[in-house]
Amino acid sequence: MKRLADRDELNLITLAQEYADEDKARALLESILWPNGAICPHCKHDEVYKLTPKATSKSPARKGLYKCSACRKQFTVTVGTIFEDSHLPISKWLMAIFIICSSKKSISANQLSRMLKITYKAAWFMAHRLRFAVSPEMPLKKLLKGVVEVDETWVGGKGDQTNRFRRQTPVVALIERGGGMAARVVSNVTQKNLGQALAECVSKDAVVNTDEHGAYRNPLKLWKAHHTVVHSNYEYSRKNADGSTAGINRCESFFSLLKRGVYGSWHHISREHLQKYANEFAFRWNTRSQTDGQRMETAIGMAVGKRLTYREAV
Repeated sequence: MKRLADRDELNLITLAQEYADEDKARALLESILWPNGAICPHCKHDEVYKLTPKATSKSPARKGLYKCSACRKQFTVTVGTIFEDSHLPISKWLMAIFIICSSKKSISANQLSRMLKITYKAAWFMAHRLRFAVSPEMPLKKLLKGVVEVDETWVGGKGDQTNRFRRQTPVVALIERGGGMAARVVSNVTQKNLGQALAECVSKDAVVNTDEHGAYRNPLKLWKAHHTVVHSNYEYSRKNADGSTAGINRCESFFSLLKRGVYGSWHHISREHLQKYANEFAFRWNTRSQTDGQRMETAIGMAVGKRLTYREAV
């Protein structure tokens, strides 16, 4: 089967019409995760063979079952991924991944439940498994470089000026101009927390742009350069003497998308799960140049080697 990049643009209609059949859905998943043929998830050996169920057998092998010639273990395409031990059909997994990947301001578990005709619990766990899959490891394997914009916002409940920060959680966005980004949830906005987020995500050779918040000043002495814009003076963008532009407008754009998801889709997010939701938005930002079908393929590719049980998710 051809990879998605070689196919016509994949959409929900195609998934519903062509891949509602479980055998076809499994074949599509195999073509994405195993573009060069099946690989054993246990020992990474590529000399495997498919176990074909026999009609006369009293206990036939289940469909999509393979066996490794090296370690002699059996497996399917879902073993060693976020799909392992899921009782939901692969066809519904594919549609759920496409819906979440193509929803710019995300989608609630209730809406996902209604669209796929599954329980709310199943939809919630499915969405969290996908968020877990697209979450990057920290520190980043490829640090942000060049010009990096950094800013923080507060997400959570409303309240008066005295109490609102007790109910809200700060989220730091770190965005490379013309490149990727990372989002980090911190307990509070301090030099220590901001310095740790910078160290995990940004190369020391980068030029970092922030607002005038004092907590950035000392940590960023270790970086190549630090440019600030003074929002209290209504300064949001400035041309520097070297011809570069100082500003953090990309962070503001990311925060507007994240908060639209909070207000419009989820309504409330606990501190415990906020990092997962922020990672979901960061993933869509990092794949913004891809089509919805390509973004879906990227998300599925990131599901390998990751498992999340329900007990770990709640």
